[in-house]
Amino acid sequence: MKILVVNAGSSSMKYQLIDMETETVIAKGLCERIGISGNISHKTADGRALSYDTPFPDHAAAFREMIKVLTEGEGKVINSMDEIAAVGHRGVHGGEKFASSLLITDEILDTVDELSSLAPLHNPPGLVAMKASQQVFGKDKPMVAVFDTAFHQTMPEKAYIYPIPYEYYEEYRFRRYGFHGTSHRFVSARLAEIKGRNDLKIVTCHLGNGSSIAAVDAGRSVDTSMGLTPLEGIIMGTRSGTIDPSLLRAMAQQKELSLDEVTTVLNKQSGLLGVSGVSNDQRDLHAAAAGGNKRAELAIDIQCYQIKKYIGSYAAAMGGLDAVIFTGGIGENDEVVRRKVCEDMQFFGIDFDAAKNDAGSRKESRITADGSRVEVWVIPTNEELLIARDTRDIVSKLK
Repeated sequence: MKILVVNAGSSSMKYQLIDMETETVIAKGLCERIGISGNISHKTADGRALSYDTPFPDHAAAFREMIKVLTEGEGKVINSMDEIAAVGHRGVHGGEKFASSLLITDEILDTVDELSSLAPLHNPPGLVAMKASQQVFGKDKPMVAVFDTAFHQTMPEKAYIYPIPYEYYEEYRFRRYGFHGTSHRFVSARLAEIKGRNDLKIVTCHLGNGSSIAAVDAGRSVDTSMGLTPLEGIIMGTRSGTIDPSLLRAMAQQKELSLDEVTTVLNKQSGLLGVSGVSNDQRDLHAAAAGGNKRAELAIDIQCYQIKKYIGSYAAAMGGLDAVIFTGGIGENDEVVRRKVCEDMQFFGIDFDAAKNDAGSRKESRITADGSRVEVWVIPTNEELLIARDTRDIVSKLK
């Protein structure tokens, strides 16, 4: 069975074609500048690569070009789109409606549209891509939506209810939802598989330009750092993370900004970029810090301090801790961040191994000493594979 996995933004669309017999990627690519001009880059498993400009007036045009490059010319890997058994779509915000992956129907599409108020930057382009996919493949082609928020629907009320007047939850469903659920679910399940145990208490740290941390108890999310939106939680590339809510008013008054302008500052001009004044790219921060830039060093220190605090608080929430997982672009590749978080936590049961940490990037590896009471792992995430697995499982039941 071959599954096409799609992750769409407002002007871009990433894709992977995965052979589910071997769970290997046949080809992958990116359609960019949709609605502007258009470019597609494509790479096959056997090393063929191509990139060219072509008009993408809409997502449907991008889908058609994607099919063309998969089935024709230098990038061909299949004979026709009939070889694609199903399409798996990354969905961002499923609200309280979706606690699992679902076969896409007209009713599901209507619900995704209704939830756009909770994720105005993410749900609309995802919905457009789902409809465009149906337009190109036809409604008979099975399609599945896998939502980032679904994994966190197992959180108890005490973890997701905000302490504001309860009617705001009743009327508008304002609550903590959490994000990166597909990643947290993948890496925690992978560690359970490695250890041969389903009862692990794990803190999963998905660290990238957007970062979130989750408490996973026996395979179930019981708390997570992101909230109603992806702005809450730890410091991120350009996002502030959690701050005093009254700071918004002070910023608006002092800088004469509207609420929308303050929100833009918190989402796009804050975080590592805002503190350092250098960049939101971790590599640039390390280079600047090595050159004596104190603000770049401070940004990294804030990041590591906050991660450490979440690990401790989530261990308390779960009543214990068996393992910590680092994943995402920073979690998988940045040995400095992992060291700063873990090296002085022997009191917590983490017997950190610096040599294993230095050698442990970009691959599945344990970076604590043998016999460490709490193990720390680097596990590369694979959200596309999880989407493909869910799609396969749902489609298989249709037969």
